[in-house]
Formats: sequence, C-alpha cells, structure tokens
Amino acid sequence: MVPLLFLAACNTTASNDPSVTGSISTANIETGKALQRGTASWYGPGFHGRKTASGERFNSNAMTAAHRSLPFGTRLKVVNETNGRSVVVRVNDRGPFVHRRIIDLAKGPAQALGLTSSGVGYVSLHRLN
Repeated sequence: MVPLLFLAACNTTASNDPSVTGSISTANIETGKALQRGTASWYGPGFHGRKTASGERFNSNAMTAAHRSLPFGTRLKVVNETNGRSVVVRVNDRGPFVHRRIIDLAKGPAQALGLTSSGVGYVSLHRLN
C-alpha cells in the first residue's frame, strides 16, 4: 500500500457540512484505509496569484493541495494524525518537491490542521472521489 496524504480544511462538524466541503461522498473513507500516510508541508505566501500546474491561479487560503501523481480535481480528506483534525482538499498542483513529503497544502488547510507553526506534520490521506 502506498501512503497518500489528504488535506482539506474541515473539522469534525464542518466536514459533514456541504456548504464547507461541497457534495462529497464519504463512502471511501468509512473503511478506515488511508491511501497514503506521511509528512505533509504547506506553501503559500510566495506563490499566491501564480499559476498552478493545473492552470488555475493559486490562492493560499483555498482548500487546495499539491500531490505528485493524483489527477487534478481529486478530493482528499487529510487527517493530522497527531491532533485528529481533518480537512478536505482538492488537488490542483504538483509537488511536494522536498524528499519524503507526500503532500503540500495551501495555507488555509494547513492552518485548519494545525501545521503552520511547525511547518510539517504527519498525516493520512483518504481519497473521496
């Protein structure tokens, strides 16, 4: 099994609220199997407004993430394995380009997960679509 990192900015209550996460099926995460587990990091200030690999403009507050191989538009539930916080993110960029990291989050989801002060955290990724 290859670890996969999922990042989305939703707490337990908000993750069930379609106005926060959109219409997302949780059927794939009910099994408890993570697509990937590993180190997540975040990026943002220097990239805000620049084009992502998908062609859209990067918004550091958006619930988006960079993953090396998942298709653009893939939605992931990212769980901070240290504090239990989770968010739902959409893959719209490529990366991370730092060895041994599995996902790069925009600043918004990183804040929701509690990763901005340390810069990194151990997460699990769960594919939603």
